[in-house]
Amino acid sequence: MRTSHAAGSALIKWAAVMLLASAAPVIAADAPAAPPALSAPQAAIVTRAKALGASEVTTRAAPGGGLILDGKLAGDQFALAFPATWNHDALLFAHGYSTPGTPVAVAEDPLDKTGSGGALAAAYAEGFAVGHSAYDKAGMGVQTGAENTLRLRDFMVKLGTKRVYVSGASMGGNIVLSLIEQHPTAFAGALSACGVTDGWESLFGQLIDMRAAYNLLTVGTPYALPGEQDLARTALPVVPPSGDMTKGEAFRWAQIARIATPVLALFKAANANPGGREAKIVRQVAAIGGFEPEPASLAFPLVTVTLGADDLRETLGGQIYGNVGKVYSIPEMTSQETDAFNKGVQRIAADPVAVAAARRWHQATGRFRTPLVTIHNRIDSLVPYAQSEVLGRIVAAAGNQSRLAQYALPAVKAPLPIGGVEGYTHCGFSPEQTGAAWQALRSWVETGKRPAIDAVR
Repeated sequence: MRTSHAAGSALIKWAAVMLLASAAPVIAADAPAAPPALSAPQAAIVTRAKALGASEVTTRAAPGGGLILDGKLAGDQFALAFPATWNHDALLFAHGYSTPGTPVAVAEDPLDKTGSGGALAAAYAEGFAVGHSAYDKAGMGVQTGAENTLRLRDFMVKLGTKRVYVSGASMGGNIVLSLIEQHPTAFAGALSACGVTDGWESLFGQLIDMRAAYNLLTVGTPYALPGEQDLARTALPVVPPSGDMTKGEAFRWAQIARIATPVLALFKAANANPGGREAKIVRQVAAIGGFEPEPASLAFPLVTVTLGADDLRETLGGQIYGNVGKVYSIPEMTSQETDAFNKGVQRIAADPVAVAAARRWHQATGRFRTPLVTIHNRIDSLVPYAQSEVLGRIVAAAGNQSRLAQYALPAVKAPLPIGGVEGYTHCGFSPEQTGAAWQALRSWVETGKRPAIDAVR
């Protein structure tokens, strides 16, 4: 994608890296390989899959003589990889949030760029079948993600799987929690990485508050966000006006750049004058949202909430969060300034229907029977570590601590290609950390022994 400024082009590359951990994976455009010669067990899997209703079935070779099986279940794409020496267990992955308008298809090779952080590849190397399912929609997709992942789980059981594990990242972590709380016997073990494990009311409350504060505090400045200012509406369209979806990817990245560019310009000005107005705005917006006062932790949340507001409202049937009557306390403001802020900030009301939908899909109850391992960076630029902390308290209140093992991992920064600035990542785990979390879960399920407190570091 091209923009009129080199900074915009660099920003898009950075945004792509930042979104990769949680977003629906991008499908590689490689030329299709010739179907592999199938062993008798592999041919039986394919025959059985078709008999179970899988349509548009194709096969490809997987590493080590394994089989990749692609197809559709009830019209939704899925992809599975079976190792040559399958142990008849499986690990499924639920991907995270993607910008509305993004194609829903998942990677045809589940060992490729799935966003699992290497968990699927690690499990496959140990003899597990691995895979994932597309959702019915982009954007807020907890309900469809849970339903489609459960359908793939049932399909795997009918193919001969004995134990099915489930993992997920970001929104996928919330899907994991929804699955094990609503279907207590479906999965042998569960892994949530950087997950929204408290719930959507709290997270989107933070994001909407941040947008409200940013809008008000940047009025009349060069840093104001473009487009629609109403908190309940998407700021910029995410689908090309022409409806030409062949241009959709470039169009979405251009809109992401339009939102993030003024935010990063604000940080540049703040860094140039730490005692100035811009630095004060950064600190105040971050404090109101509950994020770190640094580039990624403002840009990433603001991109998400400004480009996803319409989808969130339409999916849940109304407004998930309201700030009517809320009194904001703003750092570094006088009492008169605070009064003016509270009078001037936009007020929106929550819709009970939307709140109920968000609580079903999904607010944690802590009442699950499946062993659950969670990993979360202590600082995350989109899903705060507080989500993990609150889950721990919810589970403790339910008296269910014996089924939860949580691991807090160090925060990770990555360079932004504008002025040498660094920002905290979302889901910033190394393959070794993700692999250790998977090993902790597998050992727990197979031995019945809860993993050690230092099993993941």
